[in-house]
Amino acid sequence: MGRLDGKVAFITGSGSGIGRAGAILFAREGAKVGVAEISRAAGEETVRMARAAGGDAAYIETDVTDPASVERAVANTVAAYGKLNVLYNNAGGSTMADGPVTRVSIDEFWRAIRLDLFGTFLCCKFAIPEIVKAGGGAVVNTTSIVALAGMKGRDAYTAAKGGVLALTRSIAVEYAKDKVRVNAIAPCAIETERVKTQMGQDPRIEALVARHPLGLGQPEDIARMALFLASDEARIITGAIYRVDSGYTAS
Repeated sequence: MGRLDGKVAFITGSGSGIGRAGAILFAREGAKVGVAEISRAAGEETVRMARAAGGDAAYIETDVTDPASVERAVANTVAAYGKLNVLYNNAGGSTMADGPVTRVSIDEFWRAIRLDLFGTFLCCKFAIPEIVKAGGGAVVNTTSIVALAGMKGRDAYTAAKGGVLALTRSIAVEYAKDKVRVNAIAPCAIETERVKTQMGQDPRIEALVARHPLGLGQPEDIARMALFLASDEARIITGAIYRVDSGYTAS
């Protein structure tokens, strides 16, 4: 018996990295997974991998920064699988264009806000009503350790992820009456292809990596925490922020 048997999950940014690991794990644990991804090729590859692992998944074209796209994607997931129980907001990320508040461009600030914070807001806006209709369920948001312990050179990303943290707690209180649990994961640097590329180009990433006492995490490490929060094992946990950070914030 899988830990998500009978549940339908919508996972954003699931065409690669942490999102892909989450989609495969959720599908393996019995969920029907809407692979919400802007890149069709990447999303369809995740679907193939989830099905190869014995699960059920479908590609759902999604641009999390576009309200119409998110609304349509949630509706398409419900049309395909009949309901929605879990929203996992994974889409996001920083770029090397980020920097100190006095130097980072206004365009980069709004890029981070649109993708990381507004994207999370939109998915919650359109997915939570469907989760309520299903009798309750779980929202798993993705913040970052930079929202808990400042990091030089990432002021736009930090602002966006700090907003996700605050939004998580606010929504948790708002929708507890509807049996919707809302929690967030604050990952450390995870060894995705994007981070591995940045490690060779950005000294700020090198400094960040050096502060991980247990070494860099893998996408599956975050996926396992997301699975726990999405499952009924976390049935009385809401408004919590989980640091999956290799000891970064303890050191």
